[in-house]
Amino acid sequence: MDIEQARTNMVEQQIRTWEVLDQDVLDLLYAVPREDFVPSRHRSLAFVDMQIPLLDPNQRMWEPKLEARVLQEMMVSKADRVLEVGTGSGYFAALLAHRAAHVYSVEINPMLAAFGRENLERHGANNVTLEDGDAARGWARHAPYHAIVLTGSTPVLPHAFIEQLEVGGRLFAIVGEAPAMGARLITRTAADGFHSVDLFETVVAPLANAEQPARFRF
Repeated sequence: MDIEQARTNMVEQQIRTWEVLDQDVLDLLYAVPREDFVPSRHRSLAFVDMQIPLLDPNQRMWEPKLEARVLQEMMVSKADRVLEVGTGSGYFAALLAHRAAHVYSVEINPMLAAFGRENLERHGANNVTLEDGDAARGWARHAPYHAIVLTGSTPVLPHAFIEQLEVGGRLFAIVGEAPAMGARLITRTAADGFHSVDLFETVVAPLANAEQPARFRF
């Protein structure tokens, strides 16, 4: 496989056509080698428009166009302190690290945490702090954050995430249950106010221990 041609095809055929036109984001996809973060048995799929299985069969890497679109929507800057919930392969943390002051990435699965740590260390991402734990309902340890990204879906979005944002901070989450999930961008506009925009529909695996909606009981 011609890796560089495959990468270019990914950018031009998948990502540009999904309304990702920020040149800094597109350049970053060339700077961070996605193939180095994919499990070795799936390396040939690194640039394919699909969610790639990780070491945990229930967890998958986002498809490339979703990674790029979220990166564009979040508008992370060099002054930002970012929380990522769900390290996975470490690839999205590596992308964030190139744009942020510091990234705190939390992973509940020890096997995935080790995989992501190994990948990020190889990449030399020295402004990423990896932590083991359950951040599905917030991670107050380093709050407030300028940006928060949930890499797994959540049926209900815990309000704690909004409370852990700086005023002006952005939160990306995929909210709902399959087959109806919506990608949502929330901006904290004031101490007691926020603005929410629905971006697109998609389906990704839920975060472990994600908050559940109240169920009726008879």
